[in-house]
Amino acid sequence: MPSNFALKSMNAIHRLILGVSRGKAGWTAGNMPVLELTTIGRKTGKPRSCMLTSPLQEGESIVIVASRGGDDFHPAWYVNLVANPQVQVRYKGGPSKMMTARTATTEERARMWPIVEQRYKGYAGYQQRTDREIPLVILN
Repeated sequence: MPSNFALKSMNAIHRLILGVSRGKAGWTAGNMPVLELTTIGRKTGKPRSCMLTSPLQEGESIVIVASRGGDDFHPAWYVNLVANPQVQVRYKGGPSKMMTARTATTEERARMWPIVEQRYKGYAGYQQRTDREIPLVILN
């Protein structure tokens, strides 16, 4: 599973690409749009940002996957947004806006998960690596 160092390094490299290209590269990855998600740290109360992909969008809703590469633990950003669902989202390089995050219901996940797997095959492998059900998060 990816270490915290590896995950932070990938985020730093992604931000470097965005900075060097002045935002012209880095807003898509694996044919998926990229967003910057800022949560409030559940312990520190400080803003925490990370770069994520969105395999599914429905109307104004953006769906993200709390996979952490199939790790047995939820990503920190997910635990943070469960504690405080008010998040800031910068989608595809657009302006940042406040959104509310929520975990998809069992029914929503059952409908969306096959679509997510179809759009990025890696998610199926991530789910097979862990006993936890990987949450889908809906941003509105």
